Amino acid sequence: MSGVLSPARYLEHLPSLADHLPAGARGFATAPEHYDFSSQRCVKDLEIQHVRGVGAADRQMEIQFRHNCWKHDEDLVVRYTGVSSFDAASAGDGDWAALGTVILDEVLPHRNGCSHEIALWNGSLAVVCRDLVATWTEADCPG
Repeated sequence: MSGVLSPARYLEHLPSLADHLPAGARGFATAPEHYDFSSQRCVKDLEIQHVRGVGAADRQMEIQFRHNCWKHDEDLVVRYTGVSSFDAASAGDGDWAALGTVILDEVLPHRNGCSHEIALWNGSLAVVCRDLVATWTEADCPG
């Protein structure tokens, strides 16, 4: 069926890719909730809140994703180490919220470690790094 949003093709290949991912990237990509659209820890529908460290001399970078209270009860922070490349398509003037919410993401092996490609409604981000660590933290959803 065309036009249906699905991570199925990526998930078919993930078992053969996982062993080639650095430890943090592997844990994030293979977490059971990551691609379960009904899960509170699915990245779909998160919104980029901040991107920090772009072009930093220490080659570290951080992307903070904000929850949507109707789906998530946690925010997500992804910290990248050994960043060798960052590309933001359609992120005019650093207005990260203008990119809209996350549609899907993929973590793939790369000769420098891994790549994290994030598709959003109004653009995309791609980070190539040595490894990444994803951390879910309690959000400020009204009770």
